[in-house]
Amino acid sequence: MTGKNSSLFRFVIILVLVVKIKIQLSDESEFLVDRSNTGLTHIPKELSLETTTLDVSQNYISELQTSDILSLSKLRILIISHNRIQYLDISVFRFNQELEYLDLSHNKLRTISCHPAVNFKHLDLSFNMFEALPICKEFGSMSQLKFLGLSATQLEKSRVQPIAHLNISKILLVLGETYGEKEDPESLQDFNTDSLHIVFPVKKVFHFILDMSVSTAISLELSNIKCVLDSECSYFLSALVKLQNNPRLLNLTLNNIETTWNSFINILQSVWPTTIEYFSISNVKLQDQLDLRNFNYSHTSLKALSIHQVVSDVFNFPQSNIYKIFSNMNIQNVTVSGTHMIHMLCPSQISPFLHLDFSNNLLTDMVFKDCGNLIELKTLSLQMNQLKKLANIIHMTAEMKSLQQLDVSQNSLRYEEDEKTCSWTKSLLSLNMSSNILTDSVFSCLPPKVKVLDLHNNRIMNIPKDVTHLEALQELNVAFNSLADLPGCGTFSILSVLIIDHNSISHPSADFFQSCQKMKSIQAGSNPFQCTCELRDFIQHIGQLPSEVVEGWPDAYKCDYPESYKGTPLKDFHVSPLSCNTGLLIVTIGVVVLVLAGSVTVLCRYLDLPWYLRMVCQWAQTRHRTRNVPLEELQSTLQFHAFISYSGHDSAWVKSELLPNLEKEDIRICLHERNFVPGKSIVENIINCIEKSYKSIFVLSPNFVQSEWCHYELYFAHHNLFHKAFDNLILILLEPIPQYSIPSNYHKLRTLMAQRTYLEWPMEKSKHGLFWANLRAAIRIKLMAQGKEINHTQS
Repeated sequence: MTGKNSSLFRFVIILVLVVKIKIQLSDESEFLVDRSNTGLTHIPKELSLETTTLDVSQNYISELQTSDILSLSKLRILIISHNRIQYLDISVFRFNQELEYLDLSHNKLRTISCHPAVNFKHLDLSFNMFEALPICKEFGSMSQLKFLGLSATQLEKSRVQPIAHLNISKILLVLGETYGEKEDPESLQDFNTDSLHIVFPVKKVFHFILDMSVSTAISLELSNIKCVLDSECSYFLSALVKLQNNPRLLNLTLNNIETTWNSFINILQSVWPTTIEYFSISNVKLQDQLDLRNFNYSHTSLKALSIHQVVSDVFNFPQSNIYKIFSNMNIQNVTVSGTHMIHMLCPSQISPFLHLDFSNNLLTDMVFKDCGNLIELKTLSLQMNQLKKLANIIHMTAEMKSLQQLDVSQNSLRYEEDEKTCSWTKSLLSLNMSSNILTDSVFSCLPPKVKVLDLHNNRIMNIPKDVTHLEALQELNVAFNSLADLPGCGTFSILSVLIIDHNSISHPSADFFQSCQKMKSIQAGSNPFQCTCELRDFIQHIGQLPSEVVEGWPDAYKCDYPESYKGTPLKDFHVSPLSCNTGLLIVTIGVVVLVLAGSVTVLCRYLDLPWYLRMVCQWAQTRHRTRNVPLEELQSTLQFHAFISYSGHDSAWVKSELLPNLEKEDIRICLHERNFVPGKSIVENIINCIEKSYKSIFVLSPNFVQSEWCHYELYFAHHNLFHKAFDNLILILLEPIPQYSIPSNYHKLRTLMAQRTYLEWPMEKSKHGLFWANLRAAIRIKLMAQGKEINHTQS
C-alpha cells in the first residue's frame, strides 16, 4: 500500500473509532491536544491533566516511558504513529485505565512486552518491523477489541491462537518486504474477524500461497498485487479461486494492481462465480494486449462492480474486445471511472443494468447511440467526459424508458436554438447538466417531468418566461451563471428549492416571494447587489423568512454598489421611505409648498409682509449711502433735537400746542412740511429726518393709526433704535386708541404701546403744565445721555 492510501485508510479507521468513542462518552467533556508534526523527541511534560485525546504523530519520538503519560489518567485516545519507537512495554499504560485507542503504526517497532495488558478497543501496530506477528497471550483478554493492526515478515498459525476466540471487527495485516521466504498457507485461518485487509509487499511479485479465505470474513481487501506477466498471475488467480471456500464473503476490494490485460480479465472471471456481491478495483496499471476471448457470465452473485483509476501502457489492440465484455455484464451496477475509456458498446441483448457510472473518461456523445437494450437503466453518470452536443444526449435517452437520473456535468455540452430534437425520455426525474456551456436556449428543451434540475456554472443569462412544461420541477440550481434577476414561479408552480448564488443579480424583484409561495430553501447570496431604493422590498421580504429557508443569510448577502455601501450586509442597509417613493416625495413637496404659500399669504394679509420688505429695502439703501461717513461728520449731521411724526388731522394741536412749548426751550424740531427736501422721495425724506434727529416724537391718536405714512415713520424710527443701540423714541398719546382699532399688520405699534411708557395728553387744563414739564425733562435727560455716549465714543 502506498503512503497516500495507507494514510487515507488510517484516517478513516481513526475517524470511525473516534466518533464511536465520542458517542459512547458524549455525556463527558473532551479535551483534545494536537502536537503532531512539531519536531517532538519525547512526550511533552506540560500537558493538561484533563487531556482525553493526544496526537503526537509525525515527530521524532524514539521511546515511550511510564512517566510520560503517568499523569494523564483521563487519556482515552493516543496517536503516536510515524515516529521512531523501536521497543514498547505495554505496562507503561497501566495507570491509564481509560485508554481505549492506541495508534503506534509507522514506527520501527521490533518487539513488545505485553504484561499487563490493557483492554483496548483499537490497537494499531501495523507498518512496523516485526518479524513475527506481535500477538501476545495477554491480547486474549482484550474483550472490547474492535480493530487490530498487525505487521510481520513471517506468518505462523500458532501466533494467532491467543486471539482466535475474539470477534474483532477489522484486522489490518501488513506484510514486510521479506515476506514469502517461509510461508504457512493456513496461518490466517484462525482469525475471527468480519473484515480483513492484507497489504502485500510493494515491490514483490505475487508468488504467495497464502490462503485468504478466512471463514468468518465478510469483507476482504487486498493491496499491492503485482504480476506483470501472465505466467506470474497464476498464484493470485489460485488465491482468488480459494475464496469460494468462504460462503460468507460478500465484499472484495483490490488496490494497487499491476498486471496484464489478460490477467485483469482473468481476475474478473475468477471472481464472477463466487459468492462475492460487491467487487471494487482501484489504482490499476495494465500492460500488454488483450486477446480476443469469451467471458462466462453465468452463476454469479455479483451485484456491483467498481473499477477506478486505470492506466494502460498499450491500446494498440481492438478495444471493442474490452467494451464487449463490460457492456454484456449481467449485473445491476457497474462503475468504470478514471480509465481513459473512449467508447462503450450497447449491450447485445436486454441488459439488467440499473446503475451505470462512466464518469471521468473520454466518452463522446456517440455513446449508446440508438441503443434500445438499456430499458431497465435508472441511473446514468457521464460526468467529466468529452460530450459536446446535447441533442445527441437527448436522443440517447429516448430509448432508456426507465431512466430517472442522468448526470452529464463537467462536459462541453451545447444546445443550439435551431435544434429540432427534443425527445427526452419521459421517465427522467433528476438531471445534472452543470459545468457545461449551455445558454438560455436549454430551457426550450428539458425533460417534461424533471423534478431536480442542476444547471449551475453555465452561460445562462435569462430564464424565459414562456417555459410552460416544467410543472413538476421542485429543485433548481442555476448558481454561477449570468442571471440578472430571480425567476418567478409562474412556470415552476411547485418549486421549493432555488440555488441562484454567484450570478449578476443587482436588483432582485420582490415579486419573486409572491409567486413562489412553496419555497422551502433559497440560496441567492454572493450576487452584486446594488443597494438602492429598488432593493428595499427584496430586503424586507427576505429578512422576514426563517433562517432555515434563506441559506447564507445574512453573511453572503452584501452590497456591491454604490461604493459607499460596498461590503455592507443587506440587513444593515437602510434608506428613508421618502427618498425612495417618488409619489410620496411629490406629495411631500406639494404639502411643503402649500404650507409655505399659506404662510406667505398669512404674512402678507395679516402682517403686511410686502410692506415690511419694502421698508427694509428703503432703509438698507439709505444706510448704504451713509455707512462710510466718519463719526465726526455723522455727528455733525444731527441737526435736530427731535423729529415729530403725526397725522395731518392732528396738525392743529401740534402747531398750536406742541411746537410752541418745545421751541421756546431752544429745542430744535424737524417737521415734514418745513424740513423735507424737494426732489427726494417721501420715504427717503422720512429716513433722513429720523437719521438727523436725536429723538423721534410720535403723536398717537386714532388718526395716527389710520395714516400709512405715520406707520412708515414709526417703523423706521423703531429700526433706528436698534441700529444706534440707544433709546430715541418718545410716545405721546393724544387721544385714547382702542386695541381693536389698531390694524393687525401694525404689530409694531401694538408692541410699543404694550411694552413702552408713553406720555398721555391730559384733557384737564390744570394738568397741562405737568405734561410739558415731563416732556421737556424727558427730552433733556435723553439728550444728556446721548451726549455722554457720543463723547465716550469719540474718546
